[in-house]
Amino acid sequence: MSEKKQSQIRRRNDPRNRPALRKSERTRQAMLDAALKFLWTHPFRDLTVAELTSLAGTSRSAFYQYFEDLHGLMEALLRTIEEDIFGIAAPWLQGEGSPILLLEETMEGLVRVCYQQGPILRAVSDAAPMDERLEKAWSNFLKDFDDAVTHRIEQHQKAGLIKPFDARPVAIALNRMDAYLLIHHFGRRPRGNRDSVREAILQIWVSTLYGDRALSGSVSKRRIKRAKTSRSKTS
Repeated sequence: MSEKKQSQIRRRNDPRNRPALRKSERTRQAMLDAALKFLWTHPFRDLTVAELTSLAGTSRSAFYQYFEDLHGLMEALLRTIEEDIFGIAAPWLQGEGSPILLLEETMEGLVRVCYQQGPILRAVSDAAPMDERLEKAWSNFLKDFDDAVTHRIEQHQKAGLIKPFDARPVAIALNRMDAYLLIHHFGRRPRGNRDSVREAILQIWVSTLYGDRALSGSVSKRRIKRAKTSRSKTS
């Protein structure tokens, strides 16, 4: 995904740039919300237009005003979560400053988004091997993140922050690890522990990209921060 597109996504995600939803947009959003609610407890293959419109409180004709079919709805959901993730990933992907702190902020946001919308990732990834259209959507979704992470690793390598290695295979490995872990823990209820998942992802990213010394420093700082927070709550 290009830096221009990432910038456009960040602007759309800025609450200051979000106008009040019109009635037609509220109807469309209601159907997207209903689909997410359904996917918490059911696979995509069980979703029907009748079930969706019943949950959303809309009509069948309203559904076809906004979506060609259920596949189109799933593609819209996947685009939404992609935009959300790119919006919260901006600190590390494009920010200036300590890469470890920026990565911590990014992973905090990533876990928060997937904790809320994990079933979308599970539904599309589960359906992709048996559905050519969703397979393409899922492949493009992953590729956008592979491109962005590869570019950022290469930037940090040029700046001397990351040791030289072939960036793309590492980017792909990190992104696939994230996808599997997030789907496993947040793809259905009961969900996993947000803090544990965030810590696991962050440790692997920091250690892989910036080394064990950076990881040790990051862990120590987080322990001190948690200790101070705990003391402030008990005092």
